Amino acid sequence: MRLGRLVDAFAVKLCAYAVMSNHYHLVVRVDESDAMSWSPVEVLRRWLSVFKGPAWMHEMIKADHSTGLHPGMKRVIEAYRSRLMSISWFMRCLNEPIARRANQEDGVTGHFWQGRYRCQALADEGAVLAAMAYVDLNPVRAGIVDRPEAASECSANQRFNDAGTGLGSDSQSPSIMAFDGSHSPAGAEALPGHELEYLELLEWTGRCIVRPDSAVIATELPPVLARLGLAASGMMEFVTGERRYNQSVLGHASSLSGLARQFGRRYVRGYRGVAGLFADVGRGFSPTG
Repeated sequence: MRLGRLVDAFAVKLCAYAVMSNHYHLVVRVDESDAMSWSPVEVLRRWLSVFKGPAWMHEMIKADHSTGLHPGMKRVIEAYRSRLMSISWFMRCLNEPIARRANQEDGVTGHFWQGRYRCQALADEGAVLAAMAYVDLNPVRAGIVDRPEAASECSANQRFNDAGTGLGSDSQSPSIMAFDGSHSPAGAEALPGHELEYLELLEWTGRCIVRPDSAVIATELPPVLARLGLAASGMMEFVTGERRYNQSVLGHASSLSGLARQFGRRYVRGYRGVAGLFADVGRGFSPTG
């Protein structure tokens, strides 16, 4: 996925995304301090992961040479560093290949996108979470899916899978920022709160969409905890510390069976001990719809 390639190359952290039939939405954060910490070789490595470059750049990366640079090389590298922390360049690198490919498939030339992308600044954490919820609920509002996690090309699907398995996203999905109370790496910048709290925010907001021209999360659909396969009582005991699980793994029986196969084992020890944390209610609801 090109979005994932660009997130890995640019000093841009992806908070939320939703790919619709004729447009897409992103919530991103530009990390200028991260970009300024890159060595010249790292800048070139990231740039060449997106663009082709002259031979001297490839040779410099191969030799891992960052000292005694010619002034002209330094200026080029600093220009690339500036571009790699620019939203305009990020969007250009994302939109231009899509337009070229679409025009080639349709046998036409000219503008593909209706206009330049629109960008809105988010001043605080509340604004970020609100914008993320807006983006993740786009497929629900459009009537494409009946619940946020059912949209395959959407960050809500990734977060639902992450919360349900704890194994992270697959290699085909773009990297998205973790929540502070979830499985974010120590010292890494993270979103405020916990992933499960955010999923409940999506659930509550989606069920409140009552406009006549919008789809809503059906009232008969089980709550998000049930769709994750979590028993409410067991979840409360686990979160409050009333009951401790000393097993080396946690997960629903079906998830642990898959994990055992991944490790080449017949079973994972201790799965019966965590059965109270999980419930079978809603297991029929696939995250990908």
